[in-house]
Amino acid sequence: MSTAHRSSNNKGRHFMNQRKHVRGATGFACCLLAAMAAAPSARGDTTLPALVVSAAAIPPGLGIETERLPYSVQRISGADRREAGGDITDVMASRLTGVNTNEIAGNAFLNDVSFHGFRASPTLGTAQGMSVYLDGIRINEAFGDVVNWDMLPQAALDDTLLVAGSNPLYGLNTLGGTLAFTTKSGRTHPGLSAELSVASHGRRQLDLTHGAQHDNGLHSFIAATLFDEAGWRDHSGGSLANLFAKLGGRQGMTSWELSLLHGRSRLHGNGLLPSYRWQDGAQQNGLYEDSRSAAYTYPDRTQNRLTQVGFNLRHAPDDATELALTAYLRHSRRDSVNGDVSAAYGDYVESCAAGFNADGSARQPQSCPYDRDSAGALHPASLNMAATRQRSAGASLNLTRYLERHQLLLGAAVDASLMRYSQTQQDGWFGNDRGVIADPQADVEQEAAVTGRSTALGLYASDTWQAAKQTALTGSARLNRVEVSNTIAGQAQERFIYTKLNPALGAVHSLNNAVALFANLGQSNRVPTVIELGCADPQHPCRLPVGLQSDPYLKQVVSRTAEAGVRLRTSERGTLTLSAYRSVNRDDILFLTSGTQGYFANFERTLRQGVDISATARFDSIDAFAGYSFLDATYDASGVLFYGERNVQIAPGTRMAGLPRHTFKAGASWHATPRLMLGGSMLALSSVVSQGNEDGLLGDPAAGETPQRADWRVRGYAIFNASISYKSEGRWELFGGISNLFDRRYETYGALAVDMFPGGRLAQPHAGTDGADIARFVAPGAPRTISIGVRYRM
Repeated sequence: MSTAHRSSNNKGRHFMNQRKHVRGATGFACCLLAAMAAAPSARGDTTLPALVVSAAAIPPGLGIETERLPYSVQRISGADRREAGGDITDVMASRLTGVNTNEIAGNAFLNDVSFHGFRASPTLGTAQGMSVYLDGIRINEAFGDVVNWDMLPQAALDDTLLVAGSNPLYGLNTLGGTLAFTTKSGRTHPGLSAELSVASHGRRQLDLTHGAQHDNGLHSFIAATLFDEAGWRDHSGGSLANLFAKLGGRQGMTSWELSLLHGRSRLHGNGLLPSYRWQDGAQQNGLYEDSRSAAYTYPDRTQNRLTQVGFNLRHAPDDATELALTAYLRHSRRDSVNGDVSAAYGDYVESCAAGFNADGSARQPQSCPYDRDSAGALHPASLNMAATRQRSAGASLNLTRYLERHQLLLGAAVDASLMRYSQTQQDGWFGNDRGVIADPQADVEQEAAVTGRSTALGLYASDTWQAAKQTALTGSARLNRVEVSNTIAGQAQERFIYTKLNPALGAVHSLNNAVALFANLGQSNRVPTVIELGCADPQHPCRLPVGLQSDPYLKQVVSRTAEAGVRLRTSERGTLTLSAYRSVNRDDILFLTSGTQGYFANFERTLRQGVDISATARFDSIDAFAGYSFLDATYDASGVLFYGERNVQIAPGTRMAGLPRHTFKAGASWHATPRLMLGGSMLALSSVVSQGNEDGLLGDPAAGETPQRADWRVRGYAIFNASISYKSEGRWELFGGISNLFDRRYETYGALAVDMFPGGRLAQPHAGTDGADIARFVAPGAPRTISIGVRYRM
């Protein structure tokens, strides 16, 4: 059930309402927690069991042995991540079955991460479908549900947990799964660690950590990361720095941790390159074929800043009860600058036949007065700038209670956010290398501004019942209530309220000590965000990542997932997991683009289904892993997608863009001696459909064009990596690696759009047209990269 209505509450009233929601949720939760705590325990004097997933479970208190979970769970330990090397998104793509990444932005920290066809992305406009947590704190930003991978404390990360399916206990946006990151502490990682590495393309990174346990029961931990690179693509350098600190303690059955995270980054992601285009009925090579390191237009700069304070408290009043509290304050900001073709350029084409110099710069025709400044200059380019400010606060309270055969959980959570966003634009010109140069005489004009607020309340409960010695049943439910309000400059405030009750039911049955069967049915939901509600009118499209015009009502997304599988542990040296799943999204929210503009809209139904197989093995001195994933991600209703310059007619069964059907990954590490380790891995993917070419056609019947068959998919590829490390007799370790060992030329994403720079130069208008042709743009994969580093531990 969902409802929407308007109001004109001011800021003060909003925060009064937030406090009212917090008090109400806390009061209700406390009453239920007290009732559960008063129930008699059937466990006697037994102690709490080992909770394998407890440290990373979301919300805190969801700890349960992995063997009793009715859905698939994958884990990357801190040691595995260190051995694999690379950024966290690269490690997930190489180690987690069903996970893929693309390099759509041309920067490793701006990659999309997808699991079972659901994405967690830093890019506004992406259909987000995964919830992401850091030490129990949800880090999906309220403005667009985006995930900023560059703001994760790389040096402080320990375990990474991937939970599959639409699990209601993990809160909003858990449509396809949950990623949970945990950090190190002075108790788990005492001592000093320093790591310095350098790599191709000017990449340098320094990681420092220090953990300590103190006599008074306190423990402390601090970690810092400094990163800088020139980038392998033109104008793609970047840098980041973050600091993470944690202080904790334990007294009796009570433990607590207080953490601080502060980070900032300056990243350049130059996006897609035109690979080839359709000109005069023939296919022509594009800028990508000339140079895969080129930038189409620039600058494309993103600057992030984040400050987050988190607090975790756990208390066990007796051996059968555990209370867990998590609270946080979070302040983030994003500033972006994008150089693009000016929107006025199209109007100019319609007004007169402009001329351009051989280098692509604008020539000043004497007969065309349109779009001239006081000096008579023309402006085919513009700098689009956006600024986002977000403040969030939240808390969750949970009670876990053991009653003979039952493990009960009851909890409540509240999250509140205030967002401010503005977009400005300045006219300019293109330089010879397609870089935008702002006109110092041109005014910086504001094009959009919005203030948004959201308050989310969740009440949830679960019970894991040991129905028989070898059978465990788990039932859970969560009630979500979300209020989202927008105030767009010059318009009245809009207020929307969404509610949804999400259930889940699963079972695990152990055939013996080595084989277990599991199955689960779950439902979760995602509500439209401020950016989606602010750009949902097809009559007033907006430019992303900037631009807001109006905020019509959008339905919330509801996802239902069925999963079944088997876990096999052949011995202490080997495991095998096989699972099949089917996820159906109703009222999916898609960004329908047309050129540089578009709008968000609900799509009736989408379908993702597939099979995952993963295995690990240990043979004396060799550790190996392998994973295969089959994914069938399709639209499950008829409709029209607006992509690039054409309307794409789709029907049930039409494949979604950017998602490979087949993915295979494998790797092994050989401990040749106690000090020397050699490793290798490979990643192979099948072809992916290009956005705008889902129907396999070119040409737009709606525009009177005759469609032509054109297979503009991005072809599959396989890349190989190698690594080596050597530990000295002391505390030093040398390590190195080569990614894309054979320097394979490959692409990770494709989209159809108009190429405004055929041959690398701005299109010359003629006969009342812009002189541009439709092209397939691609995300170039990174070339061979060699890295070497040294690590010191004390």
